Order: sequence, then C-alpha cells, then structure tokens
Amino acid sequence: MFKGFKDFILRGNVIELAIAVVIGSAFTALVAAFTNNIINPVIAAAGGVNADGLGFRIWPDKEATFVNIGAVLTALVTFLITAAVVYFIFVAPMNKINSMVKDRLATAEPEEEPIPADTALLAEIRDLLKDAAEARGTNRGLDGDLDPDRIR
Repeated sequence: MFKGFKDFILRGNVIELAIAVVIGSAFTALVAAFTNNIINPVIAAAGGVNADGLGFRIWPDKEATFVNIGAVLTALVTFLITAAVVYFIFVAPMNKINSMVKDRLATAEPEEEPIPADTALLAEIRDLLKDAAEARGTNRGLDGDLDPDRIR
C-alpha cells in the first residue's frame, strides 16, 4: 500500500505538478502586487473624479450598490498576465523539450526498397510456373529433376 503511494508521489507528473503549484502561487502574488499598485491606479484615474474607480452605483446613496468594473478588469489583466507567463515560461519550453525527446527516441523504420521491374516479372513467372506444375500434379522442377521442395 505504501509502495504504491510512494510510486505515485515520485512519479514525474506529480513532482512537476507540485513545483508548478508552488511557482504559480508565488507568481500570483507578484502579479497581484503589479495590478494593485500599477494597473488599479490607472483604471481608477480613467473612472473619473470620484475615488471609487471605474464603475457606477446602482443607488447613488448606497455604498453597497457600487458595481466595480475596475476590479473585473484587474482580475482579467491578472489572469492574462499569469496565463501568458505560465505558457511562455513553462508550457512552450516543455512542449519543445518533449518534441525533441520524441524525435530523438523515434526509430526510423527502414523503408522497403521497391523491387526492380525485371525481378518482379521473373518472380511472377516463377510463381505461375510453380502453380502450373502443382495443377498438373507433378513434383518435378523446371529442369525435369526432382524438386525436393515439391515432394510432400
């Protein structure tokens, strides 16, 4: 039972997944700081004079009815930055490495050389003569001698 668990944990996919989660969470903190300190002020400045940022209030006198479009844009920018970095730092290089390993491990099957036309024609004539001799019931070869391959 423990051996199976150990094999599962030590399998390459699980280790890579654990590394990706740790790096992803650390990178998410970096992107969150970037969006909160750089992107959010730009979006808030585009929202107008009020300090609420980009958005509007459904009921002007109630603070809880504020629809914060800036927060949605911030989440979208965070997602796009995170996805782009994960793709270009992890996925694209891993795909390239896997492709190179696959190409290196692939064994090229030797291509069958085509039979020259004269050899193919001679083989066909041989097979036709063999079939004709079998149809006659003889076990003699073309030269009249006993053919050991034809004796049953």
